[in-house]
Amino acid sequence: MDAEPSGQWRFAQCFGDKGEVEDITEADIISTVEFDHTGDYLATGDKGGRVVLFERNEQKRGCEYKFYTEFQSHEPEFDYLKSLEIEEKINRIKWCKRSNAAHFLLSTNDKTIKLWKVFDKQIKVVAENNHSDGAVPGGQQPLRLPKMTTHDSITAAVPRKVYANAHAYHINSISVNSDDETYISADDLRVNLWNLNISDQSFNIVDIKPVNMEELTEVITAAEFHPIHCNLFMYSSSKGTIKLADMRESALCDQHAKLFEEEEDPSTKSFFSEIISSISDVKFSRDGRYILSRDYLTLKVWDIAMENKPVKTIQIHEHLKQKLCDLYENDCIFDKFECTFSGDSSSVLTGSYHNYFRIYDVNTDADTVLQADKSAFKAKKVSGARGKTPVPAKGVMQTDQIDFGKKILHASWHPRENTIAIAATNNL
Repeated sequence: MDAEPSGQWRFAQCFGDKGEVEDITEADIISTVEFDHTGDYLATGDKGGRVVLFERNEQKRGCEYKFYTEFQSHEPEFDYLKSLEIEEKINRIKWCKRSNAAHFLLSTNDKTIKLWKVFDKQIKVVAENNHSDGAVPGGQQPLRLPKMTTHDSITAAVPRKVYANAHAYHINSISVNSDDETYISADDLRVNLWNLNISDQSFNIVDIKPVNMEELTEVITAAEFHPIHCNLFMYSSSKGTIKLADMRESALCDQHAKLFEEEEDPSTKSFFSEIISSISDVKFSRDGRYILSRDYLTLKVWDIAMENKPVKTIQIHEHLKQKLCDLYENDCIFDKFECTFSGDSSSVLTGSYHNYFRIYDVNTDADTVLQADKSAFKAKKVSGARGKTPVPAKGVMQTDQIDFGKKILHASWHPRENTIAIAATNNL
């Protein structure tokens, strides 16, 4: 989906649409989507452990992508010590900056992180070449020499490193540092620091595990490196706090440098307060000055210099406040919606139910609600014109009409232009 010069958004294309009657298998559901640093490549991971890469289609005007390659990144495993099944589902994909013709990307499931090298490989075949010209004396056989010829080119994906056995709990985040040498991985209770070249050791830089697990009051929900300063990173918690840590201060960053937290109004406290205040995703703006956080009901923009309250609070699920009891019963209240800044940090994006997602202009307060639905894309094919997505008026969406099975949890914004990739169940 991309923005036209008029400022209107339009559908560009849809991947994964298999026709009208569609039995969606669990394995086909997209679980992460990520543009690379140039925006020319796009990666998706799914619950079946597959990674699919797309590349920009230079033959087409505007923004269109074509299939590049697909590979199986993770397989289902079984932890015999804990009698625990480890799903193959891809939780996160992060691209490493390119230094040569090959692509490198990190992908992770709940327990194991892998560094993949994706490159175009020439297939060479040996052909016999008859080097004799004219007659051979004595009636001997002519001399045949083998000759290498390039036959075809394929795209290969090979795992260069496997970073395993460092997390006791489910990995929820990975983030590559601006030094392009290290990255962090975070699970519910710990954040580990890795060197990309060393797979058999990592350093535990945050550990919030209490001595007695019965005293556990919060878990880590997301973590990300600062885009410019390689010593800074942040992590969010289920208590609605964001902690900024500085690795120069100590080896173990349990003592945070800054704590971003908004005091809760005691009059609005309820049984669901703790659940809905849990932060599901955090992102730095490109210049590192702002932080974007998403909880169940709101999207918040924080200034890194102001810890006590966000500079903007955007209501995303105001209309669902009366339905929290139902949402708790059907487990939707635990859905983890992601959020992202635009490349120039002027807009923010997050998803909602019924395949709706919101784009909010931070400077002008303009609010755009769009629906990532195949019907809008099909309208384009039928009419021949670009199909605009239907936009509901504010507050008009009746809660009893919302399909809670359709949700936009994962999205990525092109780093240089107004193009966004949205994962809607099994469609990109």
